[in-house]
Amino acid sequence: MESSDVELDLQRSVQAVLRELSAQAPALRNHQGMWRWSLHKKVERDPRKSPALVRILLRELEKAESEDLRHVIIPLLHTLMYVLTKATGITEELYQRTYTFCTRLLTLPTPYCTVALDYAIRLKTETAVPGTLYQRMVIAEQNLMNELYPYQERVFLFVDPELVSASVCSALLLEIEAAQVQQTPEACMRHVVSHALQSALGGACQAGALHRKLQASPRRSLERYFHAVVAAVEQMASEATPSRAGHLERLEEIYCSLLGPAAATRGRCGGDPLQDRPPSTPLPSPYITFHLWTDEEQLWKELVLFLRPRSQLHLSANLEALDLQGFQPDQEWARVSVLSTDSGIERDLPSGADELPAPSIPEGEHAGLQRKGGIKKRAWPPDFLMPGSWDGPPGLHRRTGRPSGDGELLPGVSRLHTARVLVLGDDRMLGRLAQAYHRLRKRETQKFCLTPRLSLQLYYIPVLAPEEPVASRQPKLGELAAFLGRMDPWYESTVNTLCPAIHKLAEMPPSLDTSRTVDPFILDVITYYVRMGTQPIYFQIYTVKIFFSDLSQDPAEDIFLTELKVKVQDSKFPREGCSPRRRGAAEGPGAELSLCYQKALLSHRPREVTISLRATGLVLKAIPASDTEVSGTPYCPSTATPVTDHMCLNVSVTEVTKSSNLAGRSFSTVTNTFRAANIQIQSQDQRLLTLLLDKDNRRTFRDVVRFEVAPCPEPCSRVQKSRESWVNSHGQKEMEMTKAKPKPLLMPINTFSGIVQ
Repeated sequence: MESSDVELDLQRSVQAVLRELSAQAPALRNHQGMWRWSLHKKVERDPRKSPALVRILLRELEKAESEDLRHVIIPLLHTLMYVLTKATGITEELYQRTYTFCTRLLTLPTPYCTVALDYAIRLKTETAVPGTLYQRMVIAEQNLMNELYPYQERVFLFVDPELVSASVCSALLLEIEAAQVQQTPEACMRHVVSHALQSALGGACQAGALHRKLQASPRRSLERYFHAVVAAVEQMASEATPSRAGHLERLEEIYCSLLGPAAATRGRCGGDPLQDRPPSTPLPSPYITFHLWTDEEQLWKELVLFLRPRSQLHLSANLEALDLQGFQPDQEWARVSVLSTDSGIERDLPSGADELPAPSIPEGEHAGLQRKGGIKKRAWPPDFLMPGSWDGPPGLHRRTGRPSGDGELLPGVSRLHTARVLVLGDDRMLGRLAQAYHRLRKRETQKFCLTPRLSLQLYYIPVLAPEEPVASRQPKLGELAAFLGRMDPWYESTVNTLCPAIHKLAEMPPSLDTSRTVDPFILDVITYYVRMGTQPIYFQIYTVKIFFSDLSQDPAEDIFLTELKVKVQDSKFPREGCSPRRRGAAEGPGAELSLCYQKALLSHRPREVTISLRATGLVLKAIPASDTEVSGTPYCPSTATPVTDHMCLNVSVTEVTKSSNLAGRSFSTVTNTFRAANIQIQSQDQRLLTLLLDKDNRRTFRDVVRFEVAPCPEPCSRVQKSRESWVNSHGQKEMEMTKAKPKPLLMPINTFSGIVQ
C-alpha cells in the first residue's frame, strides 16, 4: 500500500472517532468503542504506519485547538500518547511538536491543563531517551525485577458472582488467561530489548535479525542484555540534561554485542528491506489477576499479598509497626512516645530488676551514672496525620519515572507498588467497593500497613443485565456509570460501550482452534482504560445510623454510595400507653414521618428544617440524575474540590395528600424533592420502615424506627483523637475545634479526563 493510501485509510479511521465523539452520526452507535480499537490495531499490525498516524493526530489536535473544539482534545491526546508509547521510528521533530502542543494546553482550565502537564512531563523524557515510556510500563506491569526501576503494578479484577453471570465470568477469565499464556517473562524481556534498540537506532537497526537473535538467546544471556538496556535507558533518563547522542552510543554497543560488528555495519549501510521487514513489537497487556468477590476482607488480603514479597525485604528499621501478618485491634501502634516509669538511671533500678549487667563489662563501670533508654520516640513527622487519599489529588507524576504520591510518607519508605483495582458490575458492586474502601481506610488508622507503600487506583466497568420485560424490570442499576459517561465523553465512548460486547462474548462458544490468533477486544479495552485512565472523579461516601424497634438490638451503622431507599412496612410495633384509634377513622396509606435535615445551601450557612408529613417512601440519592444537578457528590480531578463547592443528598419523598369530596375522603400521592446536607428521619406512628442500601437486596434493614444520614468522615487515627481530646481538656483552640468540620471520606474512580466542564 502506498503512503498516500495509508494516510487516507488512517485519516478515515480518525474521522470516524471524531464523528462518534461529536454525535453527528447515530448509525455509528452500533460500533462505539470499536473505532479507537481498530485504529490502534492497524498500527500494531504494521508499525511503519505509526509516524503517519502521529502526524494525522497532531494535525487534528491543532485544528481542534484553533477552532476551540475542546470536547475532542483529551480523547485525541490519549490516542496520540498511546501510539507514541508503543511506536518506534518516531522522529525527534514529531516528539517536539507534541510536547509544544501540550505546553500550550497548560493555559486552559482543568482537566485540559492537568492531562497536558502529565503528558508534557512524559514527553520531555521520551524525546531525549526514546523508548523510556514503553520500557517502564512493561517492567512495572509485568513485575520484571530491576534495581534501577523497582516499581511494580498489578491489576486486580473483581467480580461478584452473585451479580454477574457465570458465563460472563468464565468468558473474561478465558480471555485473560489466553492472552497471558504468551506473556512469559522471557518474551517481555525480548520486547523491552527490541523496542529500546529500534527506538534509539531507527533505520540502522536490523529488526528482523535482532528478533531472530533474541529468540535464540538462552535465558541467562537474555537477562544480561535486558539489564544492560534498562541500565542504559534509566541512567540516561535520570540525568538532568540527557544527551540523545550519548544514549545512542551506549545502545549501539549493546546492539553490536548482540549481532556483531559486521551486522551493525550492514545496518548502517542499509539492508534488504523485504527480507528485514521490522516485526511488530507488541505492548503486552498488564498482569491481571481474576477474583470472585466472596469474602468481605478479600480486597485487603489481596493487597497485602501483593506487598508482602518486596516489603519484607526493604522495611526500614523504624517501621517495626508495619505488620503484614494481621492487626491486633487493642494494640496502639502510633504512639508518639512511650514514657518510662523509672528515672532512667541504672543504679536506681529495684534489686529485682530483670535486666542484669553483661558479664563482660567490668564491675566498676556499672557504679557510674549511665542513661537507660527511658523514652523511645518514633520517627513519625511531628504533624503526622492520615492522608486524605491514598494517592492524593490525581497524580501528575504517573508514568514519569516515579509513581504518583512518590514522596516518602514515612522514613525509608516510598510507594513502589501500584494496585489498580478494577470492578465489574452495577451500582450494587460499587456499593460493595465503597464498603471495602471504607474498611481499608479504618484499618490504616489503626496501623499503617498499605498506605505508605501502595498507590491505590480504582476503576469501574459497568456490566448490566440484558434488558428485561417491563413487568419484571429491575430498578436502574447503572446510574453511576451513566453519570461518569456524562462527565467524561471518552469514558462513555470507550468503557460504557463494553457492556453489550461482554455479553456477546459470553454467548459465543469457546474456540477450539488454538492455532488461530484472535484479537482480544475486551481485554484490549480494559488495558487501555487502566493505562490511560489516570484522572479520578471523587465521590462522597455517606454513613447511616439505624435504630430498630427492638430496644434490645444495638443500633447498626453502614455506608452507601449511590442510593438509600426507604419503604413503609405493613407491620406495626406495639406501644405501651397508646389508645386505640376511633373506629372508622381513615388512617390512610403510608406512615407519619418526622424529618429533620440541614438544607444544602451554596453559602454553607447551617439552616435546620423540621417537618412532619405522611409518606409511603423516600429515596435519598447521592448521584445527580442529570447534568443540571451536578451538585458536589463528584469532585474535580485536579484539586479535589467540589464542582459547585457543595455536596448534598437529593431527597425524593412520596407524600400522601388527603382530600374530601362528595364521595368521601380520598388519598393521592405527590413526589416532593429537596436537597439536604444531612437528614434524620423517624416514624411517628406505629409503622416500621425498611431500608435498602445501594439497591442491593443483601443490604436490607427491617423494623427500623429511626435513622440518621450524614457524609462519612475521614477515619481518624488514635493519635488525632488523643490530640483533639488533649486540646479540648486544656481549653486551647476551642473555637477552632468547634468550627472545624471533619474531612469527608471520598472514593476516587478513575476516568480518562475527570469532569469535563
